[in-house]
Amino acid sequence: MTAPDLLTVDDLVVEYPGKGLLAKPFRVLHGVSVRIAPGETLGLVGESGSGKTTLGRAVLGLAPVTAGRVTFLGKDISHASRRDRRALSQDLQVVFQDPYTSLNPSLTVGDILAEPLGIQGVTGADARKRVKELLDRVHMPQDAMGRLPREFSGGQRQRIAIARALALRPKLIVCDEPVSALDLSTQARVLDLLLEIQEATGVSYLFVSHDLDVVRHVSHRVAVLYKGEIVEQGPAQKVTQDPDHPYTRRLLLASPVPDPDRQAERRAARLAEVGAGV
Repeated sequence: MTAPDLLTVDDLVVEYPGKGLLAKPFRVLHGVSVRIAPGETLGLVGESGSGKTTLGRAVLGLAPVTAGRVTFLGKDISHASRRDRRALSQDLQVVFQDPYTSLNPSLTVGDILAEPLGIQGVTGADARKRVKELLDRVHMPQDAMGRLPREFSGGQRQRIAIARALALRPKLIVCDEPVSALDLSTQARVLDLLLEIQEATGVSYLFVSHDLDVVRHVSHRVAVLYKGEIVEQGPAQKVTQDPDHPYTRRLLLASPVPDPDRQAERRAARLAEVGAGV
């Protein structure tokens, strides 16, 4: 028997108020539907302005749900109160894009990792033990506990951000462009870490990215957003290597590759598609 979905998003509409007294609302998402099973990664891919980050923010309660429904662990959280959101934080967490601004620069790493534990009533020796476990989980040294975020590289800071997201043993983590601010070699190491964590803990990811190659590396399924609508959705290998929709094909051809000849071929193919009006 198949386990029920961990997260379902049904016909989600997100609108923001227009500028000016008589301005119409600006609609970012137009009836978007996705689902994530336990232990699964859904890659959400699209260009800047496609609405992919807005979808992640709506799941987290950071964007207004105008219509539709967001269901998590069988409960409608579309309009969850602040109190309910605090309770949800045990099971639903986020890793933001920029590791340079997502960590409090005035707190030590130990305090950053202990903060969510304290909110849930875990303190003292139990909190210190959990912080040490978290540092081990993301392959950071124990002496990081007493150091400040500025003493670490971007990749190390993102590992700390991942450790903070793991502190309460969540069931779902929204990863909002978590490697886009990192160089390619560091990206690969952080992506491998996310896969290792998923295998060890069974956590699910909603992985938001503009890069199809990155999404392919970590995702079981992929949904492609274009102008606030899902234009293609399916198994990761199919969508990222043999897509059906013209927009997805353009995204694939735009992804950089290390081989200069292959990159030139992709560029020529993309220009041909654009020139043909695809």
